[in-house]
Amino acid sequence: MSTARERSVAAEARVVSADGTEIAFERSGSGPAVVLVASALADRSDTTGLAALLARHFTVINYDRRGRGASGDTDAYAPEREIEDIAALIEHVGGSASLFGSSSGAVLALRAAAAGVKVDRLALYEPPFVVAEGDDGPPEDLARRITALLAEGRHGDAVTYFMTRVQGMPRIAVFLMRLMPRTWASLTGLARTLPYDIAVMGDTQRGKPLDAAEWKGVAVRTRVLTGGKSPAAFQRAARALTGILPRADHRTLPGLDHGAVVMAPKKLAPRITEFLEG
Repeated sequence: MSTARERSVAAEARVVSADGTEIAFERSGSGPAVVLVASALADRSDTTGLAALLARHFTVINYDRRGRGASGDTDAYAPEREIEDIAALIEHVGGSASLFGSSSGAVLALRAAAAGVKVDRLALYEPPFVVAEGDDGPPEDLARRITALLAEGRHGDAVTYFMTRVQGMPRIAVFLMRLMPRTWASLTGLARTLPYDIAVMGDTQRGKPLDAAEWKGVAVRTRVLTGGKSPAAFQRAARALTGILPRADHRTLPGLDHGAVVMAPKKLAPRITEFLEG
């Protein structure tokens, strides 16, 4: 009998999305399918640990979002293209799958379900909606500032601006990351996709209630997970989302923060598994 480790070995492959873009992914494990949707400034390497743990129970599709890693891209971006990417991956595994998304990847997963992609269940970690007046949201000119920095070739400055002004990371932490050449090179290599995540978020970070009509297509069972160490705004966002979705609930995971997907996959994986297994 093969071991869990052997069953979870990932095989790299590609699917072709509706616009002809090749999307690279790793498939591992067996059982019901789950697709992992990465956050901003992340590719499938960031979810490798989580994928290996989930592959003990599921067929896991861990993919590079377009413009990242080994996946292709096109000049004209729209969130609809990324929804088509997810649809192509789900078609590849038989026509239906659950989705797990983190941060802006959680919002992309929501958008896929709202658009009618065949999704079994949604597990979402800290979608970064800003729904209460007074909660810190990104600058209103975020898209313009990031686009301008990228156009000037200042990818490192774009990463720094996003991390400090959107993710709330202290400047000293960003400075220390700059001293890690491989890590910083990976982040600056992903900087060109920052406008993609900004587009995915739309106007959901303005300190206003969520527009229920925007998400009315999400009828599947949904679980929103938040970390107990994360800012209270994530808890408010989770409650706001579960309040407008007909089949959603919310769980807070003690001791975790926004970086749990990368930093604490062993604590996160069991909670995803128990929900997806029903």
